[in-house]
Amino acid sequence: MELAILLANNFLVLLDAMAIYVLFGLLFAGILKQIIPDDFVIKHLGRGSVSSVVKATLFGIPLPVCSCSVIPLAQSLKKEGASKGAVQSFLISSPITGVDSILATFSFFGLIFTIFRLISSVIIAIIVGLIQNFVDNDEKLIKEDVPVSSCGCTSSCSSTAVKKSFSIKAAFSYAYVTLFVDMVKPLFIGLIFGALFTTLAPKEYTSLLFENQILTYIVIMLFSMPLYVCATASLPIAAALMMEGMSAGAAFIFLTAGPATSAITMSVVYKTLGKTSLIIYLSTIGILSFLFGFGFDSFFSDVNILQFDLHNEETSLISQIASLIMLFLMAYYLIKPLLFKKKSESSSCCSSDSSSCSDVKTETKVDNKLNFTKNNPNSNNFKFKV
Repeated sequence: MELAILLANNFLVLLDAMAIYVLFGLLFAGILKQIIPDDFVIKHLGRGSVSSVVKATLFGIPLPVCSCSVIPLAQSLKKEGASKGAVQSFLISSPITGVDSILATFSFFGLIFTIFRLISSVIIAIIVGLIQNFVDNDEKLIKEDVPVSSCGCTSSCSSTAVKKSFSIKAAFSYAYVTLFVDMVKPLFIGLIFGALFTTLAPKEYTSLLFENQILTYIVIMLFSMPLYVCATASLPIAAALMMEGMSAGAAFIFLTAGPATSAITMSVVYKTLGKTSLIIYLSTIGILSFLFGFGFDSFFSDVNILQFDLHNEETSLISQIASLIMLFLMAYYLIKPLLFKKKSESSSCCSSDSSSCSDVKTETKVDNKLNFTKNNPNSNNFKFKV
């Protein structure tokens, strides 16, 4: 019983540390969605080898897109003639440097780590794009009909220019429905894993791994690269690992390699841009995140970046309200699909009585064939079969 209480308490502490920042970041993203035209990135990207990469990286920072819509939007950029490097830069900068992720990073790790993560992520995105364009500079840019995959959310899945007026209702709907639905499962799983790490992981064993800095970097990179976890949801896991003794540099590698190199993203890069592009994408991100992680540990090893304490029971009223709102939203969007699924199953005739359903189908066949003979009196050779 004590273990369950401790686990729940650690879950709430992690949630309390990020709730208000995530809610505010989502609202800001919803407002940006109303201000920025849907075709803004494609229209202003340009095709210059350097300028397109820089623009794609910078546009990816504030652009309010959920993790599923980043992929079809990147495919749209390729279809419109953007360079491979620009597409790769956008795929890196957009999920890592989203406004909700940046604010949540500040809530866990403070200002120094947040600024370092933002600047280094931009540098990584630009370098990956420039290397790709340098390798690919002899190939001609050919517009190709890349099928834009469908996604569960409605943001940026179309490049059709639509004039829209500002709507605060639409901003809230995009923030707390479209974006939150996309992140609710990985966010909940991230909080659960973070609470489990802080509650159950024995420090005497985890410290043995984290004592070897280089080994820690390699293990974290191999663990995070194929993992599908969004930038915001990965934060409580990184914070929990740091409380167990992992360095901030290793946390940076986890927060960079995880969101940028998920198995889904790697598959899209391979199919859309080719094998060479995937090798450049993975190797450059891996090397640069390793170097930046090592650099942070070298220059900021004495800085205590964690901004919360598991044993601190004092929280502000605003933080508690934000945590309650987050809990309600997570519970609602996690339970709603299950209830809808049960309702749809109960409404199916075949789910309750397969024999009666087959009888209905047989009767329908008979009626259709009888109607056919009535409407076609000349069909003397018609053979009636059931």
